[in-house]
Amino acid sequence: MAVYSLYILNKAGGLIYQSDNDRHPGVNKLTANDYLVLAGTLHGVHAITSRFTTSMIHSHDPNTTNIPASRLSGPNTNKSGLQSIETDHFNLYVFQTLTGIKFIVVTSPIPTTNLGRGELNVQLELANQLFKDLYVLYSDYVMKDPFYSIDMPIKNPHFDSKIKQLIN
Repeated sequence: MAVYSLYILNKAGGLIYQSDNDRHPGVNKLTANDYLVLAGTLHGVHAITSRFTTSMIHSHDPNTTNIPASRLSGPNTNKSGLQSIETDHFNLYVFQTLTGIKFIVVTSPIPTTNLGRGELNVQLELANQLFKDLYVLYSDYVMKDPFYSIDMPIKNPHFDSKIKQLIN
């Protein structure tokens, strides 16, 4: 799984960090305005889909087994809202933290020949591991930086270098 781009959005949907992998020259670069539009669009889609997910969890169908909603939508499950988009040209994965920060990763697509359920799960597990690594870097280099203001753009050279190492 090759990572094309990484975006970090604040809880209001503002783009606070963006990194493109330079190893993939065939991937077109976006303009600064395009990045902002993309961030706002993804934030809006995530908000809408999380409303759908919540209403589906709380709706009652007498023909289904009753599972407590708290188990389906716990704070550490990341099960509400948009989680992934898979296309022929790229895959997009979204992870939202408890504080509302969204990590968005655009990766290479899964080859579609003879895919079983196991291969799709492996791709999702790789994305989840990448999100864990990203969150550790974010916690260590951004949140522990005494000069960083929450929800402001991230301008930390140490964080940049660690991200480049991770996605390359």
